[in-house]
Amino acid sequence: MEGFDPRFRDFPDYILGITREIWEERGIATLHHYYARDIVVRSPASVVVGNANVIGATMATLSEFPDRQLLGEDVIWSGSPEAGMLSSHRIVSTATHAGDGVYGQATGRTLTYRILADCHAKANTIDDEWIIRDQGAIVRQLGHEPRAYAEAQIAAEGGRETAKRPFTPAIDRQGPYTGAGNDDPTGARYAAVLSAIMAADMAEIPKAYDRACRLELPGGATGYGWGAADRFWMGLRAAFPDATFRIHHQIGRQDAAMPPRAALRWSLDGHHTGWGAFGAPTGAPVHVMAISHAEFGPRGLRNEWVVFDETAIWKQILLGTPG
Repeated sequence: MEGFDPRFRDFPDYILGITREIWEERGIATLHHYYARDIVVRSPASVVVGNANVIGATMATLSEFPDRQLLGEDVIWSGSPEAGMLSSHRIVSTATHAGDGVYGQATGRTLTYRILADCHAKANTIDDEWIIRDQGAIVRQLGHEPRAYAEAQIAAEGGRETAKRPFTPAIDRQGPYTGAGNDDPTGARYAAVLSAIMAADMAEIPKAYDRACRLELPGGATGYGWGAADRFWMGLRAAFPDATFRIHHQIGRQDAAMPPRAALRWSLDGHHTGWGAFGAPTGAPVHVMAISHAEFGPRGLRNEWVVFDETAIWKQILLGTPG
């Protein structure tokens, strides 16, 4: 871990440790040295530049969810300390909606939801990030549907003409990280599975997935078996049948005491022209930013986690539909 604080024994320990320090130990000021001054942070809702903006957003979140915990399930990573490392960090977050904020007046409800975040780090500093929260799970637990939440967002932002546009590649900012991951065969295996599914080869599911697979899906949903995998992927692909599927980052790892596992950051770019997971076709242009993790067992893909932001997709559909 050349260039990193020696108290961290390896890169996963660094990612897990600073996350706990920032959020749960209230070391928000440490973002001044853990995050680069001009860091680029992308989420499905926006692009934020600079650690000052990250600090402000962190304090606002903790004001709304003061007991929030971020429980790191896994860190799938690539690179080296000298060249820079990319972590794909899978988190389960628990929190109580105890303060007023972006989700409205405090409800007192307790939430559990997942986050997947890809972070580039070098010399003890994170300088590039892609983060996706399961907003569908958050808003449902607060008593809203993702479409209704997106409609309320648009209204609160002044209507269709002035509402903030969700992330698309057109508004992206180039950060210091330009890598694409590693060439581990587990990453390539998972990339091949998703590429086949996105090419409408749903017969790939019983070939590649364990019959007893477990799926953790957007909206806080859990599914089991080939049928659940088929319904999820078919519903997404059917909604955007002309969309181009791209894998932007691919990691595979085979570590001691862990199953072979992979992390992919990927996107769909196209139009809402089909019946599927997002209702009646509208023709609206849509960009889906997604990250997914997979673990493989002796009979194929055993566990899969997929995160994208349903509210950001609905917002694009609503803003892109003639009014």
